[in-house]
Amino acid sequence: MENLALKIEKEFTQISERVKSVDVHPIHSWFLATLYSGTVSLWNYHSRKLEKSLKVTDSPVRTAKFIASKNWFVAGSDDGFIRVYNYETMEKIIEFEAHKDYIRSVVVHPNLPYLISTSDDKSIKLWDWEKDWICTQIFEGHSHYVMQVAFNPKDSNIFSTASLDGTIMTWNIGSSAPIFTLNDHLKGVNCIAYFNSGDKTYLLSGSDDFTAKVWDYETQTCVQSLEGHLNNVSAVCAHPELPIIITGSDDGTARLWHAATYELENTLNYDLGRVWAIGCIKELNQVVFGCDNGFCIVKMNGGDSVTGPSLEGRKE
Repeated sequence: MENLALKIEKEFTQISERVKSVDVHPIHSWFLATLYSGTVSLWNYHSRKLEKSLKVTDSPVRTAKFIASKNWFVAGSDDGFIRVYNYETMEKIIEFEAHKDYIRSVVVHPNLPYLISTSDDKSIKLWDWEKDWICTQIFEGHSHYVMQVAFNPKDSNIFSTASLDGTIMTWNIGSSAPIFTLNDHLKGVNCIAYFNSGDKTYLLSGSDDFTAKVWDYETQTCVQSLEGHLNNVSAVCAHPELPIIITGSDDGTARLWHAATYELENTLNYDLGRVWAIGCIKELNQVVFGCDNGFCIVKMNGGDSVTGPSLEGRKE
């Protein structure tokens, strides 16, 4: 398969505190950015304006997600609390202590009133907001920090988790034991994402062994190791429109890989420090990179040539 001939254009850069996560709203032209300083910011990616900002805690906020059906966003932070806000009024809906250590990741069920959270306390918890946010299930099995969680887009009863114990575990809601475990990484796993190609479902993972891996979900085997980063891989995703896998690293770069051939297509570096988070704005082929020193919005399109600048302990 030929090179994708991507055209890449940096459209907007915002200098800020360290951005630990980004989440794109499914309807409105917004994305959330959570900051190490404890602030959650809501940006309009059309106008490039800050719409709303809220200091939710003095602790780092490592994760936040929209719950669009309720006009909410939910944030998880290092103080172990989950906080829920109405994003129209910025009124706090609820806050509660969810974990005994840093909350690393939250994910919203696509259909049911469920939130899953993961933590440095090694646990994974399922919360039901229609039952006053009670914890209805705890999944245990990891032996180190649980860094990220993602739902299977083809089966919303299935989700996977990445851990610094070096494993990826896949779980079924309703069962306390993992369905299977993937353990081909040589060091801790920081991030995970699903993507579909044709009729097949794949998992992506990024690790402190400086690699990202592509896993065949059905055979539970690693089909490709993406090598080239010079430091830990902290974020992974598959672009929803273009056949691109995107990886972000502590080496300060984001790398673009062909999703079918796994060839490196481009390396991006916008001098914003370590890349912590990636968010895709589907209809515009835009990608938001959250970094040590702020975020940037990049436009990606197919074209005749590849243009644009070359993208060159306890986790912060």
